[in-house]
Amino acid sequence: MNPTFTIGIEEEYQTVDPVTRDLRSHIHAEIIEKGKLILQERVKAEMHASVVEVGTSVCDNIKDCKHEVRKLRRDMIALAKENGLRLASAATHPFADWRMQEITADERYKNIVEDLQLVARANLIFGLHVHIGVEDRETAIHLMNHARYFLPHILALSTNSPFWLGMNTGLHSYRCKVFDKFPRTNIPDYFPSWGEYENFIKLLIKTGCIDNAKKIWWDIRPHPFFNTLEFRVCDIP
Repeated sequence: MNPTFTIGIEEEYQTVDPVTRDLRSHIHAEIIEKGKLILQERVKAEMHASVVEVGTSVCDNIKDCKHEVRKLRRDMIALAKENGLRLASAATHPFADWRMQEITADERYKNIVEDLQLVARANLIFGLHVHIGVEDRETAIHLMNHARYFLPHILALSTNSPFWLGMNTGLHSYRCKVFDKFPRTNIPDYFPSWGEYENFIKLLIKTGCIDNAKKIWWDIRPHPFFNTLEFRVCDIP
C-alpha cells in the first residue's frame, strides 16, 4: 500500500496576561470549553493550564493544511482576546516561572506528574507536531529510520526558544533541552522492522516503564492510535 502522505498539524500556544505578559491559566476563562463550541475536538488543554493546543483535520495537501492553521489561529486569538487573554507563539516563555503554573485537572496529566514529579512540572514548553499519513506500519518504520538523519535540520529551521526564566540561554532552542529531562525522548534508535518496534513497546509495558505507546516521546514516532508518522522535533514558530 502506498502512503497517502496526508498532513495534520498540531500547535501549542501560550495563554498570556495582556498587562503583565506573563503566562496565565486559561481555566477560569474557559476558552477550551468555548473553543470546542466552535472548533469541536480541534482545540484541547495540555498538561499546563497556560497551554492551548489546536490541531487541523486530516488534510490532503500542505495548501489545505496552511489554510486550516491560519483559521485556527484567527479563531483562537479572537477567543482569547474576548476572554481577557492573549495568545503567544514561542517554544518557551521568556520569563515565566514553571513553579507558578497550574496543572490541568486531568487523570492522564495527574499520572504523568506523579511519575515524573518536578521533571513534568518544569516541562513548560510549546511545540509543533506534524502528522504524515503512512498507513502501512512496516513502511512507517522504514521511513522513520531514514527521517532520523534530518531531524536536527528540521529543528534548526524552527528554533524559537532562546529564553528561560528571564535568561538568555545562549541556545536557539532551549525547549529541546527542557524536554531532554523526560524519558524516551530525542532521536529514536534504528528498528529493522515493525515487529521489532512492537517487541520493544511490549517490553517497556511488561517491565512497567510505560502503560501505552503514547508515552514514547521521541522526536519522531509512529503514532500509536493514528496511521501517521509524527514529527515532534519542532519548536512552535
